[in-house]
Amino acid sequence: MAARTDLFTSPDYFNVDELLTEEQLMIRDSVRNYVKKEISPIIEDYAQKAEFPEHIVKQLGDLGCFGPTVPVEYGGGGLDYISYGIMMQELERGDSGVRSTASVQGSLVMYPIYAYGNEEQRNKYLPKLASGEWLGCFGLTEPDHGSDPSSMLTNIKDAGDHVILNGAKMWISNAPFAQVAVVWAKDEQGIIRGVIVERGMEGFSTPTTHGKWSLRASATGELVFDNVKVPKENMLPNVQGLKGPLGCLTKARYGIAWGAVGAAMDCYDTALRYSKERVQFGKPIGAFQLQQKKLAEMVTEITKAQLLNWRLGVLMNEGKVTPQQVSMAKRNACEIATNICRDARQMLGGMGITGEYSVMRHMMNLESVITYEGTHDVHLLITGMDVTGFNAFK
Repeated sequence: MAARTDLFTSPDYFNVDELLTEEQLMIRDSVRNYVKKEISPIIEDYAQKAEFPEHIVKQLGDLGCFGPTVPVEYGGGGLDYISYGIMMQELERGDSGVRSTASVQGSLVMYPIYAYGNEEQRNKYLPKLASGEWLGCFGLTEPDHGSDPSSMLTNIKDAGDHVILNGAKMWISNAPFAQVAVVWAKDEQGIIRGVIVERGMEGFSTPTTHGKWSLRASATGELVFDNVKVPKENMLPNVQGLKGPLGCLTKARYGIAWGAVGAAMDCYDTALRYSKERVQFGKPIGAFQLQQKKLAEMVTEITKAQLLNWRLGVLMNEGKVTPQQVSMAKRNACEIATNICRDARQMLGGMGITGEYSVMRHMMNLESVITYEGTHDVHLLITGMDVTGFNAFK
């Protein structure tokens, strides 16, 4: 397939850019230029072949997209959360799978090692993960336990200077290529603990998940543990219980809230450009009322989501954010993005289903993004519980 030229122009209807610092704008431009140069020309081809562009891992490390909020002494960027959000927005504007690779590495692997690990673990793993020398993955979801992780079956048993890990995790981004997995398992008391599992440990395998119609350019797999001996120094000492993995997911969902808006922006920009060029009944389709309605609604929803995300970033930076606020932003971004992609696809007609445009790829990717790290319905119930005080999960 011929490489696509990336003509993306960012919609900013309410001058949200004026709320960003010089540094944040520079970071955005550097990631945007990277996506235009390195991701857009190749990603359609990789998605069609259902292959992960493994060479981008080092590029993302060099660009600072892995663990940008982790302190500099551990190889991170020491940046604020709005900078992190913008990076995720720009990466997902290229492809949700590329953003997933970075989200998992930063929020689900580096963050727990930084927040719940000890100094030895931080120094051993974080610099290699930050640089892209190592890729990491996060093992929480199981074949029979998705939205209800507290029912997990993966377990560890004490065996002296090590633990014996058994179980399986499913739908794990980065798994087939990861050197390190942060895995959540129940100990003999039924308490959820975090362990760092390394590739090469006997009994640990990562079969690739085939046959996906979504996130086709992202590597997804399983984590299988068959009596894996994990040294006790690989246990995360500073957290116990479900709050460990949920704390990671709050950070990752924050990145998704920004990322999904990037996919929406790309579809809107594509549809807007197409509407000015495609002529039917003697005039560009952008001159017809129903097409203008679609475009007006798209840019309205994008603008609302941009403002919501910016405010969420301020709250993150101030340490005032609640997981429920992050839930709302994640669900909102995924919902508006899926709707915008669908409308953009309709505006492009038959061309909308081809790889000549990014729209159908975004549309398929977002079907995963709206489901992973808390489904649309689960996030609705999180908000519902927060405002009513009643737990609908029980």
